[in-house]
Amino acid sequence: MSISAANGKVTFGQLGGLRGLFRNPGLVLMTLRRGGHVGTDALGNQFYQQRLAATGRKARRWVVYAGRPDPSAIGPEWHAWLHYVTDAPLPDTGQRPWQLPHQPNLTGTAESYRPSGHDYEGGVRARNSSDYESWTPDN
Repeated sequence: MSISAANGKVTFGQLGGLRGLFRNPGLVLMTLRRGGHVGTDALGNQFYQQRLAATGRKARRWVVYAGRPDPSAIGPEWHAWLHYVTDAPLPDTGQRPWQLPHQPNLTGTAESYRPSGHDYEGGVRARNSSDYESWTPDN
């Protein structure tokens, strides 16, 4: 993680050059005009903060993703900074032995988790002892 001054200069190349401009012109132009580069995480996501905030307001903070926009790919140290929990990003202490590497959120895609009883998996599952049995009155 490299952290520069909050008023760090933003270059056109940092934002993806012409490709970035065509992909998201509003983000690139706003970042060039108002953004100060704060730092970059291990995945290459770049974090920015508004240079001049209006009186009595917090400076706006945002991220420019290195690849496909995936909010779940932001580490806890930068998540805390983005949401104003801390004034500076938390130090990157490295990954603990029990932590798993990041996996993207696959909800809504063909690779999402679908248990055996899911409609897309046939809709039939093995009976369970705790299955619901409807009540029928004795005649």
